[in-house]
Amino acid sequence: MTDERSTAAGTPADPFPVPPLTFTDASGREVRIDVLSSSDDAGFESLVEMYDDFDPSMRAQGIPPVGERRVRTWLQSLLVLDSHNLLAWLGERVIGHATLVPDGEDHELAIFVHQDFQGSGVGTRLIRALLGYGATRGVGAVWLTVERWNHAAITLYEKVGFETTNAEALDVEMELDLSAVHTESTG
Repeated sequence: MTDERSTAAGTPADPFPVPPLTFTDASGREVRIDVLSSSDDAGFESLVEMYDDFDPSMRAQGIPPVGERRVRTWLQSLLVLDSHNLLAWLGERVIGHATLVPDGEDHELAIFVHQDFQGSGVGTRLIRALLGYGATRGVGAVWLTVERWNHAAITLYEKVGFETTNAEALDVEMELDLSAVHTESTG
């Protein structure tokens, strides 16, 4: 099921924003979304803090890992893989992270919003910005898996244009083609 903003299967009609961008979330907080570069030590440390404080019951498919040492190792491996990473900031605190990880010619998407900020619109803005950023970097097909019971996540993915490609017993696999999307500069 797609919403009215999708055109061809898995291709959204609305342009995706490109970071950096700032918005006001549903609770009236000013949130900034920006790129995490491999040389951004302060961003990396704040991201480690977010994941170290992440509720373990909110993990999906084993990520994020539990414990600071495991979080650091996992994040360092993402940066080595030439992934595309965005952070959502509230002041000097990272409250969300989205990544596109190379997988052959495609990219796998993962997104996490700290439990204190879920339901405030941060995830929607973060994923849209990540897809806009990925499109400007030549990313084509993006895929993800989500646990079948995670209706909020599935709704979010459908809202931005993802289509279900496989629905197995526990997981739903979804895909989006970024090669034909439009982006809009926000910076």
